[in-house]
Amino acid sequence: MNTENKVQTKRPVAAGLVMADGSTFEGEYIGAIPASGISTGEVVFNTALTGYQEVITDPSYAGQIVTFTYPHIGNYGTSADDNEAVQPATRGIVIRDLARRASNWRSEQSLEAFLTNAGIGGIAGVDTRRLTRLLRVNGAMVGAFGPLEGENVVDLAALKQAAADEPGTDGVDLVAQVTTKERYQAGSGDRVIVAFDFGMKATIVSHLAQLGTVHVVPASTSAEEVLAMNPDGVFLSNGPGDPTVVTYAVATVKELLGQVPIFGICLGHQILSLAIGAKIVKLPFGHHGANHPVRDNQTGEIEITSQNHNFAVDPASLEGLAEVTHVNLNDGVCEGIRVLDGSAFSVQHHPEASPGPHDSAYLFQRFAAQMDANANQGAK
Repeated sequence: MNTENKVQTKRPVAAGLVMADGSTFEGEYIGAIPASGISTGEVVFNTALTGYQEVITDPSYAGQIVTFTYPHIGNYGTSADDNEAVQPATRGIVIRDLARRASNWRSEQSLEAFLTNAGIGGIAGVDTRRLTRLLRVNGAMVGAFGPLEGENVVDLAALKQAAADEPGTDGVDLVAQVTTKERYQAGSGDRVIVAFDFGMKATIVSHLAQLGTVHVVPASTSAEEVLAMNPDGVFLSNGPGDPTVVTYAVATVKELLGQVPIFGICLGHQILSLAIGAKIVKLPFGHHGANHPVRDNQTGEIEITSQNHNFAVDPASLEGLAEVTHVNLNDGVCEGIRVLDGSAFSVQHHPEASPGPHDSAYLFQRFAAQMDANANQGAK
């Protein structure tokens, strides 16, 4: 057995989490401890039952501390094959119970070892039901956590001050922190796809690579540079934070509209909506989980989807610009649009979802069909 998977026996270190409203939670410190002893970020909750490693490594969680509502985390360990990014951007995690043993043949190391190696801290033993209810009532808020004893020890007063000083994700360009620095290629085939990396998950790249040759480009890439690659389609990826501050990407998409088929996911959906003149609103506590029911208005079918976003498109602002193609059945939030001229479409949820569900995976084929139809019309 991999020694990283052995039963965890080290002495627990007391830790504290303090929210911006002063609410305090006690627990045990897990993972890496920063030099300051304090980790801060916007605290959100995720309702997925599996996929904790994919969540931790999803660049869309940049600037955020993730609370897992499922009580047992770490029970199947971690595997490098499940990483969604080379370096996690998550600020930290909050869990109820850290599994003492990782039991899965694919496991390469325990969750705590993974966190430590990635430089991420966390707090376990927390009453996550109480914390989730706090966030549901008051909305997502910033918080700070750290060890109350041992290495780089802090006190609750320091955590409270750190939470007060944390800016959160509103008005912050987190995309610039996670986008690829250099252009790279994935897949092969006749279709040429230019994919904007706003914080793109590795699983999305894998799905796109099945459709053709994919050129992944930085978020700041210009429309002129994109068109010079003579693409059959342009993809707008997921990513973290406030879409209204990613003005450079919105301006680029405006230039690309009508010139090439466009497909967007999550933040890409919001950027496309801003490019056509729609408005964005911030949800109280966002959608984070793998169990959101979404209706496809074009087929009437209901899909169970994976989601991760704090912002959403205001459907009223789409009138005369695009039709709403998908709706979240929990709260009526716009989950997808089709631009009225037919040149672009997008969804708020994740059709590539890893580890699942995969109900919406057909959207990649819809993108392929759009690219093929455009090419057959000689519009390329």
